[in-house]
Amino acid sequence: MVKKIDELKIKIFADGADQKAMAEFNKSPLIKGFTTNPSLMKESGVMNYTEFAKGILNEIKEKPVSFEVFGDDFNEMERQAKIISSWGNNVYVKIPISNTKGESPFDLIKNLSARGIKINLTAILDFDQVKHIAPAFHPGTPAIISVFAGRIADTGRNPVPIMKDAKEFLSNYKNLELLWASPRQVFDIFQAEEANSDIITVLPGFLNKLDKIGKDLKEYSLETVKMFYEDAKNKGYQL
Repeated sequence: MVKKIDELKIKIFADGADQKAMAEFNKSPLIKGFTTNPSLMKESGVMNYTEFAKGILNEIKEKPVSFEVFGDDFNEMERQAKIISSWGNNVYVKIPISNTKGESPFDLIKNLSARGIKINLTAILDFDQVKHIAPAFHPGTPAIISVFAGRIADTGRNPVPIMKDAKEFLSNYKNLELLWASPRQVFDIFQAEEANSDIITVLPGFLNKLDKIGKDLKEYSLETVKMFYEDAKNKGYQL
């Protein structure tokens, strides 16, 4: 028996950069938070970072929202992180696991977390990265560890064992939540639950498929056959 979505323990965060869609999703009790990143913002045509972010925060005042720094120098990342954090108590600052030179932000994270700035540590794909960065966080400051499980799967690896190992390791850090990022299909929500992840980010296209969870497969099969038939009929295809 497939669990209903509201029976799962995992928290669903909406991932995207469409302000109108985010405001709508904010009305749903199913959505517990929000994330975005510069690539999604570019895709959505966002021109002014601060204007976009503050517009989002005017709509979403309680649920956590993650905004990412875009500097490559750690001093610049720190400056941007302080600005982003100042926008609201529900704001998490996304910091990548390294800069473009592959250098670790360990000292930066240690400094920001000690100041009480909530961090969403992003772009992790390796368990060793989790073990390396976790000690940098101050135990009194909430933070999120975002592992890009979908990208791990893109390489032909099963992300579930990696996520399970990460969760077991992070159980020693009560302030750190594990996030399953970059899902590729709705089933990833159930895999993330199996791996004991605390959070999963879901794109709007996936959120619109949640009503199919638990759907009778024979019924779904018949709907598919009817769709093929109607589409061919409507186009007037002939042989």
